[in-house]
Amino acid sequence: MHPKVYLAIPLMDEFQNISNLINDIKKQDYANFDVVFCVNQPDSWWTDTNKVSICENNRKTINFLKKVEIGSIIDKSGKGNGWDSKNYGVGWARKTIMDSIAKNAEPNDIILTLDGDTRIKTDYISSVVNTINNHSKAVALSIPYYHPLTEDEETNRNILRYEIYMRYYSLNLYRIKNPYHFTALGSAIAVPVWAYKRVRGITPHKSGEDFYFLLKLKKFGNILNWNPSKVYPEARYSDRVFFGTGPAMIKGREGNWSSYPIYNYQLFDDIKKSFNAFNVLFKSEANYPMKSFLSKQFNDDEWHVALRKNNKTAVRFYKACTDKVDALRILQYLKSNNENNQDESNLLEFMNAFYPDNNIVNSGFDFLHTSVHELNELRNYLVEKEEIYQQHAQ
Repeated sequence: MHPKVYLAIPLMDEFQNISNLINDIKKQDYANFDVVFCVNQPDSWWTDTNKVSICENNRKTINFLKKVEIGSIIDKSGKGNGWDSKNYGVGWARKTIMDSIAKNAEPNDIILTLDGDTRIKTDYISSVVNTINNHSKAVALSIPYYHPLTEDEETNRNILRYEIYMRYYSLNLYRIKNPYHFTALGSAIAVPVWAYKRVRGITPHKSGEDFYFLLKLKKFGNILNWNPSKVYPEARYSDRVFFGTGPAMIKGREGNWSSYPIYNYQLFDDIKKSFNAFNVLFKSEANYPMKSFLSKQFNDDEWHVALRKNNKTAVRFYKACTDKVDALRILQYLKSNNENNQDESNLLEFMNAFYPDNNIVNSGFDFLHTSVHELNELRNYLVEKEEIYQQHAQ
């Protein structure tokens, strides 16, 4: 099969990056694809002295895209065309593009999301098509990522700290065989059009739309997590979204990593014990580590009783429980039980328990003072371990 692939690319303040991405797109070894851009920002920014430079940057981007004549442009940035004061942001841009594609595409065509600051290799589109063709029942592909380092040591230190957090988080969810082990990057999602329509598209959150989109897809079917060709997002400081890589790096530059801690691995073990308890709850009551937390979250000590009534088999009941206690609840549980300032000791404990062969994390390891070279070695070590899980999961 050679389905048509639609690259869905939201752009805001990306004039300095877009030429690199266009060059990468032109070099693709897969011919049957199209590109849809959405250049966007709130219309009110044209009269905001702090934001008008972004509007001018967007205007340059549109003029550039018209000259290179690749794909189509949805203009949500020109005067009178921008978002209103309530509905704006990357979530709305992704939805606008993806909904537009879904109206005209064939069911087996593929929507492939990218961002303006990402780089891809020549085989990127063809590799995504091959992966999805080999798993025709999968509802999405969460594509592996890797942040290239820069020439700035502080930037490198911050992106490596953030990526180590993400790899550590994912590895622990894989380790406990949790269904929500995917990593959500808006620049690295592929979804067949039929699946996009079945889940009624992407919900336009101002930030985190990628996370909630994959969460919705995961409850519908299987998400693939391995592809031989990666996405390479730029490591940069950005406040265009409320959370994610850019805001994390800004906080990190200020020395604030409280939103991206290295959780003690035993908290993940508690999650595993709790998910195992769902098999018991189908027939009887049980104690489990997340019990008190979930009772508070759902404001109901017997939240599972209604699920038991509505799902007559153990398999359906377990699925209903995992749909309810989803990736968001897992993150909330971890945050509610995290002890601050234990990042290095938690990482050391984890590595000693599961990867004692590593020679990077020891009693002297310190995110602030360990060299960038060693941090990068650790990042690459975790990438290798994650890739083993990703490939075996498919």
